[in-house]
Amino acid sequence: MTTLPLSHIKVLDLTAHRAGPTAVRQLADWGASVVKIEPPPEPGSNTDAMGGSRHGFDFQNLHRNKRAITIDLKSAEGKRIFFQLAEKADVIVENMRSTVKHRLGIDYEAVRKVNPRIVYGSISGFGQDGPYAARPGVDQIAQGMGGLMSITGLPGQAPVRVGIAIADLTAGNLLARAIMMALFDRTRT
Repeated sequence: MTTLPLSHIKVLDLTAHRAGPTAVRQLADWGASVVKIEPPPEPGSNTDAMGGSRHGFDFQNLHRNKRAITIDLKSAEGKRIFFQLAEKADVIVENMRSTVKHRLGIDYEAVRKVNPRIVYGSISGFGQDGPYAARPGVDQIAQGMGGLMSITGLPGQAPVRVGIAIADLTAGNLLARAIMMALFDRTRT
């Protein structure tokens, strides 16, 4: 049996929606040991963060090769458990609005205090600072604001989004590559 290239890497997955889970799925497919940290579910809910079924094909595809644990990061006990896991992790990936991780106290600087070698991967629709940093961002917003929707569809028709979540998928794949480069660089620095 062949050992996968990331079989020695431990990842904490704090992602939801599509871009972040796409990045972590790549790491999991390459052999990383991934623990997906999920918030407590809404009472009676059987849906993921996108509103789809946890047992549906989309959720299963985005979260394949991952284990999951429910942790309430808003509680002191949840935060304690998170930081115990973070001490032994190699990578943390999140795709929250830039202000949320700071409000929860699980941002890079906080994690770095317990694990100076952590690789902290982050996707946010509008970056980590700047005038739109606190805004949520999803694929359709990126397609519209970036101009992609203006070149799809038929002449004379209103803007049309691309048939797949191209911005989210691209962002996730690029973040997976960036994390790989950071892990590689960490071996030399």
